[in-house]
Amino acid sequence: MSKLTVKDIDFKGKTVIMRLDFNVPLDKQGNISDDTRIKEALPTIKFVLEKGAKKLILMSHLGRPDGKVVEGLRMDPVAKKLAQLLGETVEKLDDCVGDEVKKKIETSKKKIILLENLRFHAQEEEGDEAFAKQLASLADIYVNDAFGTAHRAHASTTIIAKFLPSCLGFLMEKEVTSLAQALNPKKPYVVILGGAKVSDKIGVIGNLMQKADAILIGGAMAYTFLKAKGEDVGASRVEAEKIDLAKNILADAVKRKVKIVLPIDHLVVDNIEAPTKKITADTIPTGLIGVDIGPKTIALFKTELKSAKTVLWNGPVGIFEKDAFAQGTKEIAQYLATLKDAMVIVGGGDSASAAKKFKVADKLSHVSTGGGASLELLEGKELPGIAIIPEKE
Repeated sequence: MSKLTVKDIDFKGKTVIMRLDFNVPLDKQGNISDDTRIKEALPTIKFVLEKGAKKLILMSHLGRPDGKVVEGLRMDPVAKKLAQLLGETVEKLDDCVGDEVKKKIETSKKKIILLENLRFHAQEEEGDEAFAKQLASLADIYVNDAFGTAHRAHASTTIIAKFLPSCLGFLMEKEVTSLAQALNPKKPYVVILGGAKVSDKIGVIGNLMQKADAILIGGAMAYTFLKAKGEDVGASRVEAEKIDLAKNILADAVKRKVKIVLPIDHLVVDNIEAPTKKITADTIPTGLIGVDIGPKTIALFKTELKSAKTVLWNGPVGIFEKDAFAQGTKEIAQYLATLKDAMVIVGGGDSASAAKKFKVADKLSHVSTGGGASLELLEGKELPGIAIIPEKE
């Protein structure tokens, strides 16, 4: 890529401030339930330290505290897990800006310092310049390796780069390079789209329609498309206000000669939370709810994927979080892992969680760490956290 990366910068003797995506899931006891995002940050952290940085200041948000201090969203579990993974002490501070923070960084004998949750300050999400300047004043160089927030013009993801020499980390470079292959794919190119809402994927569908040979649609969004075709979908979730849009997408696909493949059978229940009736049906009976694709659709999707050279998977094809409704997503995920001649890219969010749940994440070409960021990149948008970084000369 043409942006400056950590490989282009001299870190020797410098204090470095690095934005990472440590927005990890926590269980009810406040323990980290999935440390993938922390592990993904390790290569950049280690590289900067190996290149002689005097101090490395790490910063991230965690959860949605909405500009207030929330005790359950402090960065302490992250500091503890990071120290374990690095085998080094990580000093965690109680705030991220202010004279006390500056003083502690200057006097600390520790090389790695983790700031408190950035979003305890409303100015972070507001993209406040004064707040960004305070963060910048802590260091000599800024590194952005937080792909999951690269689509946000927040103080620590974008604005800070106005005030310091800046570059991207390895994870950011890997994400952009890998997702670029979904925008310039080897053919045949097959896209799997799932999840709940058509509205979440409008931009992606429009952009991918220009490149894909086939788009396989599952998940709740499939019922809006089926309804648009005049099929009965029972009590399944439908975005009524998006039916006309779905009709337009289907018509556009015909013009562009892009194959849209919709489910031909379904797993249906009478109640998602506590089903007393659970059947597989070609059409969804009145009053029942579609929760997963059926075996005929699974076979149909596999046939479409068989000869693909590039596959983009964005969104589960059923309610995979519930084991009883996970068969379709599980079988598609496991089948993707067998496609040895294909570049298989997973577009973050729930798809990444599904790939991990079904133990195929390490067998796929690339599993993105950013849901919203990967979607916007796939729409062809420029991400502010990347755009602000200088180009290589």
